[in-house]
Amino acid sequence: MNIMLFHSSYGPRPAVRDAADRLRAAGHEVWTPDLFEGRTFETVEEGMTFKDEIGKDELLRRAILAAAPYSERGLVYAGFSFGAATAQTLALGDDKARGLLLLHGTSDIAESASVDGLPVQLHVAEPDAFEPDDWLSAWYLQMSKAGADVEIYRYAGAGHIYTDPGLPDYDEEAAEATWRVALGFLDSL
Repeated sequence: MNIMLFHSSYGPRPAVRDAADRLRAAGHEVWTPDLFEGRTFETVEEGMTFKDEIGKDELLRRAILAAAPYSERGLVYAGFSFGAATAQTLALGDDKARGLLLLHGTSDIAESASVDGLPVQLHVAEPDAFEPDDWLSAWYLQMSKAGADVEIYRYAGAGHIYTDPGLPDYDEEAAEATWRVALGFLDSL
């Protein structure tokens, strides 16, 4: 599978490279575009401030430019938190998308969004301040209405970006369970 993996608002941390290596070891081709031009952050607040300074339109432009050379191959879009939101936006706009793997995040869905059975898998903490229950319920309904085939996995007690061993939210058990399920999802595409 060809996977476009986007980093979180923490930037291109080692955990993103490690995730890409894990996916490559499972036989996938993976690209990890750096939307922050090498900048990484110690807190989510610092990263979100930087993200806002760049601006949503510019970040989306960078993501589209990163994916464009590979989109004809039929990409699986994936990402962490802000990167998941970016991946979702691109997948919903790419009629050749093969799948969408969301780790720790979602995004708004346009009313006009339409996909034909796009496989979507979401992994989030429970609870997660960035992905509250009412938001996730509405997101699920909208994604299903758009035509996606959606699976949601919740991890009780885990922190927001629980798959990154370098962050305080890290939860080894939840992270390993996530990767086990996600790799199975990718193998099924």
